[in-house]
Amino acid sequence: MESAERDARAEAQPARKTGARVARRERRAGSPRLRQAQNFYQRAKRSIEEADEAELAARDAGAGLAGRLRFSSGVTFGRLHIIPRLPLFLAAHPELTVEAILDDRDIDLIEEGIDVGFRMGALADSTMVARKIGQSRRLVLGTPAYFKKAGEPSTPAELADHQAVICDLCPAKGRSTWSFRSSTAEETVTLKGSVRTTAAEGLREAVFAGLGLCVASEWMFQPDLDNGRVKQVLPAWTPPSLDLWAAFPTGRRASAKARAFAAFVEDQLRQTNFRR
Repeated sequence: MESAERDARAEAQPARKTGARVARRERRAGSPRLRQAQNFYQRAKRSIEEADEAELAARDAGAGLAGRLRFSSGVTFGRLHIIPRLPLFLAAHPELTVEAILDDRDIDLIEEGIDVGFRMGALADSTMVARKIGQSRRLVLGTPAYFKKAGEPSTPAELADHQAVICDLCPAKGRSTWSFRSSTAEETVTLKGSVRTTAAEGLREAVFAGLGLCVASEWMFQPDLDNGRVKQVLPAWTPPSLDLWAAFPTGRRASAKARAFAAFVEDQLRQTNFRR
C-alpha cells in the first residue's frame, strides 16, 4: 500500500517541476508558445491531481469522493437541471468541492481544467471521449398570449407564417430549417423571425416576451411547460431529438469523480417526469 502511494507521488513530481519551469520560462520570454506552455501546465496539474486521487484510493478504497470536481455545461441546462441537484450529490460526498463552468459555447476541456463537460447535439470533435447519457424531445413552443394573437399552427408548413425566435449557439451554426415527422408523413420548413440570439437564456426571455415561437428542447422549457407559462403546439409532429453527452478530456483517463458525477446526472434525468 505505502509503495503504491510512493510510486504515484514519484510519477507526479517530474510533471510538477517541469510544468512550473516551462510556464515561468515562457512568461519571461513573452513567447507566442505561451498558450502551449499553459496547456502543458494544465495537463501536468491534472496528473498531480490524479496521483493524489490514486493515493486517496490506496488509503481507503471505501471512502467517498474528495477534492475538486470541475464541470461545464450550457447555462440554462446547468441552471435548471444540474445546480438544483448538487445538494444531493454533495450530501453523498461531503469532502468534495464543485466548480460549475456555465457557458453556451463548447469550451476546451483541457485548457479550462474541466473534469467532465455536458454537451448537447452532435459532437464537433469525433475523437472526443464521450458517453451519451440522455435524450430530450424537441418541441414547438410559445406563450399562450402569442398563440392567442397569432393563432396556433396545425401543420409544420404553417410555421412559415409565424414569427420565430432562432437561437445561434454559435453564430455560424444558427439553425432555422427543421424536418418534422408524424406517423404518416414528413415535412421540412424554414422558420423566419426578427429576433436571433446566441444564448439559450436569450431565447427563453424572447419567447416569454411574446416575440415568437421557437423549436427547443424540452429540457430548456420544462418548468415553464409544467406551470403553463409556455405551451406546446403540433404535438403530433416531432423534430429530431437532442442528445446529451458526458465528455471527458482527451488523452487521460476520466477520474472517479467525473465518472460518478456523469452517472449521477444521467440517473437524475432518467428519474425526471418529463412529459410524454
